[in-house]
Amino acid sequence: MSARVKLTEAEIRESLKGLSGWSLQGGKLHREFKFKDFVQAWGFMTRVALHAERLNHHPEWSNVWNTVRIDLSTHDVGGISERDFELAKVIDAVA
Repeated sequence: MSARVKLTEAEIRESLKGLSGWSLQGGKLHREFKFKDFVQAWGFMTRVALHAERLNHHPEWSNVWNTVRIDLSTHDVGGISERDFELAKVIDAVA
């Protein structure tokens, strides 16, 4: 499977089985992380940003105090690709 190809619904559902805490929401991979406080949440985002930049694949995310919400999709294929699952695994490793 190519990282630059939009996955089918069945492929997405199958790949989600390998990720804990991620779901499909609004056509994107979604997960919410909670931390002790704002500093830990911001530190997490900083570490993820370094990996995302190296992968040249960047999350849609928001941060409110101790909560980070992340949505992943591959804009140039118009949906979810293997790149999103690759980044999700990196994010889980950072968390």
